[in-house]
Amino acid sequence: MSEFVELVLEDAKDRMEKAISHSRAEFASVRSGRASPQFVEKLTVDAYGVEVRLIEVASIAVPEARQLTVTPHDPANLESVEKAIQNSDLGVSPSNDGRSIRLNFPALTEERRKELVRLVKKMAEEGRVSIRNIRRETRKELEMAEKDNQLSADELSRGEKDLDKLTQQSEADVDSALAAKEEELLEV
Repeated sequence: MSEFVELVLEDAKDRMEKAISHSRAEFASVRSGRASPQFVEKLTVDAYGVEVRLIEVASIAVPEARQLTVTPHDPANLESVEKAIQNSDLGVSPSNDGRSIRLNFPALTEERRKELVRLVKKMAEEGRVSIRNIRRETRKELEMAEKDNQLSADELSRGEKDLDKLTQQSEADVDSALAAKEEELLEV
């Protein structure tokens, strides 16, 4: 295989891995029956007159399966952290003890679990679409190289086959992450 094809496929692989990582991060942000720091770490907090991510101004712990504690590094930020959590779409009420904030996550209803599964499936489809877009762009790049006589027809054919294998593997990775999240969501 030509060096050009290897470079193009390596770039496509990197981009597909980023799409898979993004999908996994999206899945992790969906609340299941357990508490996870990822639910709150991306929230923005007004600290010192600047919007910053919660993870930058507080430490987050999981003392119990359905509970999170958020402890600001600077106690002066406690109220703004609490306000950010209240304004989020987490669906939990923060409990402030003067030093830290406790978040108790109630058990999910069957209806809510199914709703979350639909949401996660939609996220997975977005991940697969992203991967297919990368495949399409890479295929275009290979075809343009063949038109410009940088590649032979055989090299193009082999490159496209390798690209298809890479695409199928990447989609399978998204599907396996989806299956794991689905199982986690439906676990009672």
